[in-house]
Amino acid sequence: MRLERRSATSRSALLLAPIGAVAFTLLVSALLVLWAGAPVGRTYALLLQGGFGSVFGWSETLTRAIPLMLTGLSATVAFKARLFNIGAEGQLYAGALAAVAVGGLHGGTGFEWPLWLLFPLMMLAAALAGALLLLGPALMKTRLGVDEVVTTLLINFIVLLGVSALLDGAMKDPSAMGWPQSVSLQDGLELGRLIAQTRVHTGLLWGVMLALLVWLLFKHTVLGFDIRAVGANARAAAFAGVPVTRTVVLVALLSGALAGLAGAIEVAGRTSYVTLDMSPGYGYSGIVIAMLAGLHPLGVLAASIFVAGVLVGADTMSRAVGVPTYIADVIVAASLIAVLVAALLTQYRLRWK
Repeated sequence: MRLERRSATSRSALLLAPIGAVAFTLLVSALLVLWAGAPVGRTYALLLQGGFGSVFGWSETLTRAIPLMLTGLSATVAFKARLFNIGAEGQLYAGALAAVAVGGLHGGTGFEWPLWLLFPLMMLAAALAGALLLLGPALMKTRLGVDEVVTTLLINFIVLLGVSALLDGAMKDPSAMGWPQSVSLQDGLELGRLIAQTRVHTGLLWGVMLALLVWLLFKHTVLGFDIRAVGANARAAAFAGVPVTRTVVLVALLSGALAGLAGAIEVAGRTSYVTLDMSPGYGYSGIVIAMLAGLHPLGVLAASIFVAGVLVGADTMSRAVGVPTYIADVIVAASLIAVLVAALLTQYRLRWK
């Protein structure tokens, strides 16, 4: 068996590929649901109802989708230039700590500066923290040829150990009754509610705005062209005069900044303080979302809502039919594999020797 590149990709193939991917995902998940002894139809109905069937379901889905949008954009920017950033989880926590350091320490006064100045400085500090955390691996890749997958992945563990030390030390909230959490942000620095009596906050607008800006960057700027050129073929791009090292460094700064902002927005919009379990793997899920979206910034919005809806709906489904919530992880993972295989088959055909 071998893969043979198609001379052209038909529109019907592009249309049928995602449909086939969805069908494959539902089939694989249905087998696991049957294995668990639950009715497939009711399980899927409850999954959809839990994530999208009510105002509360939609509000929880959108709330969970906000950090996923930003980490998905972070992975999209990096992967577009073939800078494989696996460190968005650490960059998210670094951004969250930087936000609290600016807006919550010093007795909760945040340097006693006015809120109109303190809020943008808090967001800037979070973006810089995430950006600088990825800058080192990017420079090691371009200057020394060090694999960024390894360095960014290992930095995640270093950051989490640092977070643990800080939450039990310098940044620990003395009023938390011994619980390892940071001090809280000032009330005036928290993001407002987008929908009354829900947890949906204005971080959703940040996610949509940043997705639009990244799309415009890719489509209408010289830097966007350089990013796509480096991602397509770095040697050819360098031969054509594209500054590869500068492009990779700028991509690293932007990707890390987006992940750092995810941490700041999660703190300012939902938790108000940093804990070790603040992120249930948002940084790693961002990679899945970027691939599901085909590295398209606007597609990240839809992919984030899909993944968040599946995760939220799984809680309702599990309580009703007794299927473990881990089925949601299976659905997300199977959908990623199915989409990648479907995209491959639109460009290649299988030939049997």
